Amino acid sequence: MCVVCGCGSDYHLNQEPQSVDLADQTSGLDHSPRNLSSAQFEGESASRLIKLELNILDSNNKYALQNREHFKSHDVCALNLMSSPGAGKTTLLCATIQLLKDQYPALSVAVIEGDQQTELDAERIRATGTKAYQVNTGKGCHLDAKMIGHAFSKLHDHSHSNHLHHHHHHHHSDADVQHSHPVQESSLPKSLLFIENVGNLVCPALWDLGEQAKVVILSVTEGTDKPLKYPDMFAACELLIINKIDLLEHVDFDVQRCIEFARRIKPNLKVIELSATKGSGMNLWIQWLLGELRFNQVEGSPQMPSHIDELIKRRLELEKNLNKINAELSQLTSLK
Repeated sequence: MCVVCGCGSDYHLNQEPQSVDLADQTSGLDHSPRNLSSAQFEGESASRLIKLELNILDSNNKYALQNREHFKSHDVCALNLMSSPGAGKTTLLCATIQLLKDQYPALSVAVIEGDQQTELDAERIRATGTKAYQVNTGKGCHLDAKMIGHAFSKLHDHSHSNHLHHHHHHHHSDADVQHSHPVQESSLPKSLLFIENVGNLVCPALWDLGEQAKVVILSVTEGTDKPLKYPDMFAACELLIINKIDLLEHVDFDVQRCIEFARRIKPNLKVIELSATKGSGMNLWIQWLLGELRFNQVEGSPQMPSHIDELIKRRLELEKNLNKINAELSQLTSLK
């Protein structure tokens, strides 16, 4: 049993030898209810559990730090995508990969897939021609940093070059014209790594994987009140994607109220409304990704302060445009 999130996995208990040993702690002591009052017994048990929990998270954070340094040394921007099951993570990834292939063919993309069982999602990703590594967690309800470090090393080992996976250029269709871009590919890092976490709005929020940013995907079929019900997830993320907006006329979902609830939890949370299947809003998502890629690159630059000022200015402009577009989109939706 994972004591941190109660996920039923003993994976974390075996990560580090310095994890708290309950047998050592209790040796020479009889903590049975015969010699302790019920309150004392429960108090000491809770104290040991908290200490064990802190050790497990501390061990995870050390792995996450190693991952972060490893990603940086390989010029990889890693993003952690989280949602409940069925929110559309894999569909969004497949659509995103296709757009990136068309617009930025030199950008390498790879995916680490997290599920309790099966390789179904990894197979969907591989069908796009993109490298994917499946992590099956068994009874575990989330990915952790050690799993990601192992998966990344496997992805890297199997690459035929220094980069994760190169896209091949595809011919542009008429639908791609609206996604034309001014960004020079040479100004971007070489690799983008998507981590698709296990479908769950609770536990994945607790675990740092070494990613640059966390993204939560919420579909309009799930209910407006999800941010209030699962606040840790929305507090941990830099971006909220509201997916399946093409279904709004068929469901009882209040987009603006959901955003308001999410920003009660995290006032500066960025929000993008999109439909991964129909394509609306996908350009905003691609623009956000480009912002993260640029941020990943300038972080280690010697001229970092001026670059960051520039980037912050650019982000503010994008957010302003995003708010405007979302307002117009909401207006159009309400007119239907």
